[in-house]
Amino acid sequence: MALAQAKQDVTEARLAALSLPEGAGWIKAAREDALARLRAMGLPGRRDEYWKWTRPDALTAPDAAQAAVFEGDDTPVFGEIDRVRLVFVDGVFDAAQSDDPTLAGVEIERLEAAAQTDIHWLKELYGVLETRGQDPVHRPLAALNTAYATDGVVIRATGKAERPVSLIYLHESETSDATLHHVIKVEEGAELTVLENGPAAARLNMVMEVEVADNAAFHHVRAQGRDHERRAVTHLFARLGTESVFKSFTMTANGVLTRNESVIELTGDNATAHIAGACTGDGDFHHDDTVFITHDAAHCESRQVYKKVLRNGAAGVFQGKILVKPDAQKTDGYQISQALLLDGDSQFFAKPELEIYADDVQCSHGSTTGAIDETAIFYLRSRGVPEAEAQDLLTLAFLAEAIEEIEDETIAEDIRTRLEAWLARRRGG
Repeated sequence: MALAQAKQDVTEARLAALSLPEGAGWIKAAREDALARLRAMGLPGRRDEYWKWTRPDALTAPDAAQAAVFEGDDTPVFGEIDRVRLVFVDGVFDAAQSDDPTLAGVEIERLEAAAQTDIHWLKELYGVLETRGQDPVHRPLAALNTAYATDGVVIRATGKAERPVSLIYLHESETSDATLHHVIKVEEGAELTVLENGPAAARLNMVMEVEVADNAAFHHVRAQGRDHERRAVTHLFARLGTESVFKSFTMTANGVLTRNESVIELTGDNATAHIAGACTGDGDFHHDDTVFITHDAAHCESRQVYKKVLRNGAAGVFQGKILVKPDAQKTDGYQISQALLLDGDSQFFAKPELEIYADDVQCSHGSTTGAIDETAIFYLRSRGVPEAEAQDLLTLAFLAEAIEEIEDETIAEDIRTRLEAWLARRRGG
């Protein structure tokens, strides 16, 4: 009883400073439903099973903790890619810094504008995948987002997009608290690539809901910003139709607290879902990947590939589950999570899970934690490679399997270059 009251107190304290945004009747109903669900669940605490290795306090506190703005001289991530740039500054869309959305060849609107219309396709999706993703594991911070988000993009692709849509998140205020909600619908036979990069705010709560229809393809690559003091929780909800393809990759370097949740449903036969991540952390760094993939159709394939490189007391978490329902015969599910600990102070916590109710499947999972291979270090040093550079070469080789999940080789090469630069800076420091 005392624990339930404590969760309720934290929840009400967080909600006290918020008010539900205005909008058309359908989105008002969706927001009120999300708020009711949130109050029933309560915001997360350390006693919750899926939060036992990550402290949610900074994400549930009434106010965002101050986070210094990173001043770097790096070239922009994805800067060499021909893309349509949509810029958000501290969680608010900035039209002046953005490109013309029509250049992408898909329908793009701001959530704020779409929410004011009485008739919109968004009505069938806003908060729907988030709601489905609450079972069997509660995700209260996602419900909080659905209730209170006022900005984000609404994208519908009816054919192959002419250019990737690039969502750029700039952080300018040390106390900014951003809540972004994106909804993406990829119609039958269509194809879309979405790129994301930047820290967004001192504290970020983001939801992306993605509906991938039959024979459609969605590609997603995200580079989370280098502002070290930022705190973020992201949620990616996806539902896949027959013979559809969904691929997502996230690179994280820096960030005092990052939790990326992904909930994917394969509801059409012969669907494919690949989700991967590469993270490099140093010192006061906590990174949590929590993934739940449900196979609810036959002949589907899923892959989870997560690699973390941790040093100087950094901490990493992976919680991944594959659920195979009774009719999901011929499922092919693969899951691997691995951590490379570069010192004796860093930690990696893993909870891989399989729950299978079909009898004709191929599912595997594995998790390993270890130090760098001293024999390989010796081999490289014996051939004239300095020890620090040898360690970096082996680190990049360790991360390679996750980066290979990126479909576009140009984007993959950009990610490799970023990781090489991060390692070089740490070597120099």
